[in-house]
Amino acid sequence: MNRPCANASVEKLLAKDVAKERITQENADKVRSMLTPTTKLEDLSSSDFIIEAVPEIPDLKTSIFSKLVNIAPAHAILATNTSSISITRIAAATTEDPKDLSGPSRVISTHFMNPVPVQKGVEIITGLQTSQDTIDTSLELMKRMGKIAARSTDSPGFLANRILMPYINEAISCLENGIGTREDIDSIMKYGTNVPMGPLTLADFIGIDTCLAIMNVLHQETGDSKYRPAGLLKRMVDAGWVGKKAGKGFYDY
Repeated sequence: MNRPCANASVEKLLAKDVAKERITQENADKVRSMLTPTTKLEDLSSSDFIIEAVPEIPDLKTSIFSKLVNIAPAHAILATNTSSISITRIAAATTEDPKDLSGPSRVISTHFMNPVPVQKGVEIITGLQTSQDTIDTSLELMKRMGKIAARSTDSPGFLANRILMPYINEAISCLENGIGTREDIDSIMKYGTNVPMGPLTLADFIGIDTCLAIMNVLHQETGDSKYRPAGLLKRMVDAGWVGKKAGKGFYDY
């Protein structure tokens, strides 16, 4: 995302929160003054806590962390927002010597639930190398952010997506097989199980491409056929219908 797009996204979120009286205009102005958009990793050289949130592409994430460890201060915590990729694998990218834990010990996942400004849940996932200091600092920061943290081990999909993604995938299969319309599928789950939104709407908000990437990781890492991505899920990604961010997914935006 370039800086103009980042600024526009922030302005939209702040304006929405002010309009809904979640925050005051004064608070919105204060938040805005604290943000410095950038497209350069080098600008993170004085950061104490860095959270990466690029797409769920393993090589992209490991490449970023291999660079961050040489840019960020030696005390900085390097967090990822990954929802499925091994934290141990990402941490290993920060060093060429497996015995050197100076970088890997500072890697952790802070997986924020979507939509982040609304949902309080955050998943904390540790790798084999993650230190207790990194865990404690991350938990304290999440608490100060008003989030409610849940711990998970470094297993494919962790807790949230190990449960959530098969649910979304099955909803897509129901739509693909004509068992129900998109409206009926979302309606029965929203009003029948008291969730904020139905699975197809949620997939649009998460990003259908992200859902596919997570299902692929689950399927590949576990070898279990129950995690095989639905055919319609794959075709929608091929069509570029990846959800709200594209203006089209299971619904139009």
